[in-house]
Amino acid sequence: MDKDQADPGHLDEAQIEASIMELYQNVHPLFKAYEVGYSDGDIHFYGVPLVDRRSIHNALWGLFAAKGYRLEIRSELGEDVLIASPIKQVPERIWINVILAIATVFTTMFAGAMMFGVDIFSNPGDFWKGLPFTLAIMFVLGSHEMGHYLAAKKHGLRTSLPYFIPFPSFIGTMGAVIKHRGIIPNRRALFDVAVAGPIVGIVASVIVTFIGLSLPPVEFSGDPGTIMIDIQTPLLFDAISWVMGSTPEMMHPVAFAGWVGMLVTVLNLLPSGQLDGGHMMRAMLGENARKVSLIMPLVLGSIAMYVIYVMEQNGGIWLFWSFFLLLFALAGHPKPLNDEIMLDNRRMALGILTFVLGIMCFTLVPLTLVVN
Repeated sequence: MDKDQADPGHLDEAQIEASIMELYQNVHPLFKAYEVGYSDGDIHFYGVPLVDRRSIHNALWGLFAAKGYRLEIRSELGEDVLIASPIKQVPERIWINVILAIATVFTTMFAGAMMFGVDIFSNPGDFWKGLPFTLAIMFVLGSHEMGHYLAAKKHGLRTSLPYFIPFPSFIGTMGAVIKHRGIIPNRRALFDVAVAGPIVGIVASVIVTFIGLSLPPVEFSGDPGTIMIDIQTPLLFDAISWVMGSTPEMMHPVAFAGWVGMLVTVLNLLPSGQLDGGHMMRAMLGENARKVSLIMPLVLGSIAMYVIYVMEQNGGIWLFWSFFLLLFALAGHPKPLNDEIMLDNRRMALGILTFVLGIMCFTLVPLTLVVN
């Protein structure tokens, strides 16, 4: 087995010696090691730090991670020791991603069929009519998460493939997520991974909206007493409608999938906690982002009160998210390993642009349930 592909915790003596020498070359300029030990896969370098521990950690963690090791610096019995521990690779259970994706296809197709006026229980054979909505909504949600995934891979971060979440609702899903493992190296990596999802998601939403508005609207009038959804379109959606020369009063379910993508973008870009917007704000402002994170629940709560008591409409979504954001804000945001590298002007401009696009996807009353 080639040592570059071997599990660091299961090496033969020659591979252990080669790994120690390879790591030592990186360690020596920053940490003068006078003794090296090996125990249960861990490599211990005993010595004297030539710079402060934080600088050593910032300089070496990426190099060690690329070779399959986790880095730790600590004191043992008065001695400084730098420890390289094998990173245990967690096998990806891709079958879970596949099963959830298939389940989401069915739940979104069920929801989409109902948008076309299909009575699934009376005409189960018409189930397939919801396929256009399924393709559109999964493209929008999947694009968002794949943006995160590809940006994370670019920075060498460990992350999972998207997990779609099937859920019996008016859109048939609660979205999609990916799982990040390990630490974030610096603010630039944090920003790049965070901003990639909303940017790609907005592009996908715009594409789907253009396609949906080019299709003939679906007129659906349910039986008396049927609960209908009345949506308010955001500025970005209205701009696309103006370009297309269409009106959003009645729309094709594919266009509705574009609207859902814009709403998802707004919620993800709320600058609080560990939402995408919270990650971006943390990367852009550093520790000062905590102030914004703590203010956002109050802002959303105020919006909810305005919608409920002044507009006399349903502001429940913002009231719910104000409490949700409060939990995020109180939990705080973990610091990147290197918190001193500032974002460049290009990233700052992209962050501002992304938040502006998020505002263009915002509506005071996204949806209202009405009885036909």
